Amino acid sequence: MDRSFVMVKPDGVQRGLVGNIVSRFEAKGLKLVAARFENLPETCVTEQYKEHLSKPFFPSLKTYIMGGPCFLMVWEGRNVVAIARKMIGSTNPQEAAPGTIRGDFGIDIGRNVIHASDSPESAAREIAIHFKNNEVFSYTRIDESVVYEY
Repeated sequence: MDRSFVMVKPDGVQRGLVGNIVSRFEAKGLKLVAARFENLPETCVTEQYKEHLSKPFFPSLKTYIMGGPCFLMVWEGRNVVAIARKMIGSTNPQEAAPGTIRGDFGIDIGRNVIHASDSPESAAREIAIHFKNNEVFSYTRIDESVVYEY
């Protein structure tokens, strides 16, 4: 199975959206294998968003992400990265389709509720930034054939 890193950003936590977001991923059939609340340290934020370090919006992004607790998760499932990105919607909530997380809950591109890995390679890198190997669990549901055709 594939894995993806997903993070409810401080605005999503402050607005009480964590439960709704977790419910959407579970209802889709994905499996939660790691989760925790954390005030992200600067080292993790810098590593998480390293491709944006030289961009003019990075200082405000860093202040925002470090401004409150985030809810960090690892989700597992077939093609989970692509599925999560589709569920989340466009980065700009004004362009996100209704029914997506950003389409339903986001208003501003700078406060867009949630982050998810954009590729399997990014997922592996981001999971390693935020979780130790022993914090990500492997388990089998009672009957995964309900979700996947084998």
